[in-house]
Parts: sequence; structure tokens; C-alpha cells
Amino acid sequence: MFPYLFADNLPLIAFAGILITFALTCIMISLCADYLPKDQGRAFAVEGKKSAGKPRGAGIIFVLVFAVCVLLFSRLSREICIYLMLVVVEMLTGFFDDTAEKPWGEWKKGLLDLVISLACAFTYWYFNGGAIDFFGTVIVFHPVLFIVLAMILVLVSINVTNCSDGVDGLSGTLTIITLATLYILSKMLGYGEDLAFPNLLFMACILGYLWYNATPSRLLMGDAGSRAMGIFIAIIALKCGNPFLYIPAAFVLIMDGGLGLIKVTIIRVTKIHIMKNILTPLHDHVRKKKDWSNTHTVFRFVIIQIVISVATVYGLQLFLK
Repeated sequence: MFPYLFADNLPLIAFAGILITFALTCIMISLCADYLPKDQGRAFAVEGKKSAGKPRGAGIIFVLVFAVCVLLFSRLSREICIYLMLVVVEMLTGFFDDTAEKPWGEWKKGLLDLVISLACAFTYWYFNGGAIDFFGTVIVFHPVLFIVLAMILVLVSINVTNCSDGVDGLSGTLTIITLATLYILSKMLGYGEDLAFPNLLFMACILGYLWYNATPSRLLMGDAGSRAMGIFIAIIALKCGNPFLYIPAAFVLIMDGGLGLIKVTIIRVTKIHIMKNILTPLHDHVRKKKDWSNTHTVFRFVIIQIVISVATVYGLQLFLK
């Protein structure tokens, strides 16, 4: 709204928008945290019982703040409005799971994720086509193939981000680094300008949440937050022009949350038990098997992702010269 009312002051609106988004997230979490459902403690997670009694589902707060602030401070298009709606819907599926007396089953959550991912993939194809810029080579996919591949990317991103949410501050911090990396890569490649500012607003919202979630946390994002972060990361990866850059930009999220998904899938399909000595997600493995503290886990995982992100950005810079 404001960019259209004050078109001559866009830099000031952008500056104020980021600050207001962060502040509003902090204020709303402070005011609304007591109304959130309480965590029951995860029975099979390392130190899961320590989370019992904490407010859970804070994702509904920072995602709704994000949606409002995008409407107020960003230039809008039909494409952005659809993405915004899909992020909110994905958040709500997670929040209803957070508040349910009995957690939703895998099939129910999987079907909802599938529908939302398909809608997201189709939306991207409809407004942007089925081509990707693979390091200077433009590859055009058949529409059906492109939509299926984009849908898989969205599904993977939702689930690995969700699985990585188990240590105070880990998933949120990794998501910020991933989004910041994709922001820089998009700028370098010249794609995704329409979602560049919403990307920054989403990072501001997560930072507002992390103000309360840093070790020791006062509240938890729940599936409401992690699933919304996952779909938003996928959208930004698609909009950067080369979705393959999702792999280095979200490498630690993929390894942390993805290994467990691979392990379970192989066991169910082939009945072959692999990685018997590795706990998944990896953040549980390093805490139980390697005796890393929560702080060590967060810092070391974040350091690994920063190193990979810096190498990716510099490598692309050299390639583009």
C-alpha cells in the first residue's frame, strides 16, 4: 500500500518497513505468546521433555505479521498475492497440527503439503514459464515436467525445514542464512526482484521470533513456523532463476532434516535398514552421540552453512565475470 501512496520515498518506506516488521513481530509475540498452545515435549527427541510447557505455534504470529507487512510495504502483484496466501495456508496446516489433541497423521499432512506444493509450482510456471538459467545455459522444460519438479522442490523444502526444527534457534537461524544467500544470488543473476523485499521482510520476522527463541527459548515456532519457512525458501529458490542453487544455499537444512527422510523412505520401500548408527535429524545425533550442547550445535551448523554460502556466492561471482 505505502509504495503506491508515497512513490517518491521508496527508500525511506523500505527502511521503515524492515524496522517496523521486526518491532511488530517482537510486540505481537510478547502480547500473544500466552494464548498459544503449550508444548507436550517430544518423546523421542533428545532433551524433548525440556520443551514441555512452553508456548508452541509462534509461527502463526510471525507469519501473519509478515503477511500484513508485505501488504503494507511491498509492491504487489497477483503472483506475490498467491504466494502470500500459500505461505499463510501452509502455516495454518502446521498450526492446526500444533493445536490438535492428537498430532495429524503423515498421510493427512502429506496430502495437504502435496496440494499446496502443486499450487505453488503451477503458480510459478504460470507467471514465469518453465525455463531455468543453468549457469548461463537456458533450459526449457515441458510444462508438466517443470511443474512436477518444482512441486518436488517445494515438498522437500517444507519437510527438511520442518525436520530441522528441534534445537532452540537452529531452524530459524539457518533459514535466515539460506534466504540471505538466495537474496544475494538472485541479485547477482538478475532474477526475482519482485520478491527481494518480501524476502527481507520475512527475515526480519524470523529475527523477531529468534529474539524469544534463542537458547534458552521462551517459546517455539512449531510446525506453523517451520512449514511456512520451508515453502517460502522454495519460492525464493524458484524465483532466483536457478532452483539448483537451493542445494548449496540450504545445504545444512537438507542434511539435517533430509537424511531422516531418506532413511525412513528406504526402510519403508526396501525394508533395508541403513544408517543404523546415525540418529536423525542430525542435530539429535551430535547432541547425543557427540555430546554437543545446544549452543555448540547451533553455532557449528550455522558456521558450516555460512562457509558454504560464502563459497557459493564467490564461486558464482567468478563464473559471471
